Amino acid sequence: MATSTIAAISKEPDTMNTNDNKIVTENLKLSKEWDKTFPKSNQVNHRKVTFPNRYGITLAADMYTPKNAVSPLPAIAVCGPFGAVKEQAAGLYAQEMAKRGFITLAFDPSFTGESGGQPRYMTSPDINTEDFSAAVDFLVTNPAVNPEEVGIIGICGWGGIAINAAAADPRIKATVASTMYDMSRVNANGYFDSANTPEDRDRLRSALAAQRTEDFRNGSPKLGGGVPDVLPEDAPKFLRDYFDYYKTPRGYHPRSLNSNGGRNVTSPIPWINFPLMSRAGEIKNAVMIVHGEKAHSFYFGSDAYKSLTVNPGQDNNKLFMVIPGASHTDLYDKTDVIPFDSMEVFFKENLK
Repeated sequence: MATSTIAAISKEPDTMNTNDNKIVTENLKLSKEWDKTFPKSNQVNHRKVTFPNRYGITLAADMYTPKNAVSPLPAIAVCGPFGAVKEQAAGLYAQEMAKRGFITLAFDPSFTGESGGQPRYMTSPDINTEDFSAAVDFLVTNPAVNPEEVGIIGICGWGGIAINAAAADPRIKATVASTMYDMSRVNANGYFDSANTPEDRDRLRSALAAQRTEDFRNGSPKLGGGVPDVLPEDAPKFLRDYFDYYKTPRGYHPRSLNSNGGRNVTSPIPWINFPLMSRAGEIKNAVMIVHGEKAHSFYFGSDAYKSLTVNPGQDNNKLFMVIPGASHTDLYDKTDVIPFDSMEVFFKENLK
């Protein structure tokens, strides 16, 4: 009986239809107008592109190419902040780096913006890390790109995800994490590690579990809310900074989660138990962390830098750049504060 069962199992793969294992690209609806929160540059070409990730979710992106450039070129994929869309800070970074000679790709994460994935407004440390590698897939197979010269930029929560992607994917030759958050740490420990006890996490898990039950009964996830429409009088400075970006013409976008209804309430579940950046010390390729001196999130970038390993004989392989006087959101869109020139030098030195 056992022999017959084993024989049957060994033959089963022969009956599989390999066509069932192909990634099917979703048909996305992409805006045709320039709907960014920053002006269009006449130094670059822009077009919409789509590509699938390893889980079959189709991602939407804006591709920026320097005008009159000779291919193949180095390339950079950009994403963030966490809860933003490609029409905000990521697109600004991508356009600025394209002006400096790189092909760039600002993409919407899975479940967000113009990208696919159901249900909407979910987050996942695994899938979101995969999103960066999917962007790398697209770039290294593009004939206009030198496949040996591809880097990434992650902004805010996507800074930590970028470091995680660099640890997983050696095709990423250089990584910049700008004004970064460690999303695992902030979800599991609270801001400034103020809720970092097993009892605190037990209360959080219980609340999230109850919300799962409610979501299942209702047939749809409850949204947690983005930046509030009206700030409380005692709002901390970092919340006021977020409001000034996400809720004003400076950075508001109708598809941005932070500008509107936010992510699903249950989004923290995987981040609590997923040790993001746990392999950061094993990254061989170059990493540059950029943080504002006055940012409430400074401790994320500072501690992440301490976890990196400088390669012997390569003092510029791991860098921590502190921007004097800058806040967290100053590095979202203030082009006179964001060190684009230094980023250009970093990428040109390490994408080769």
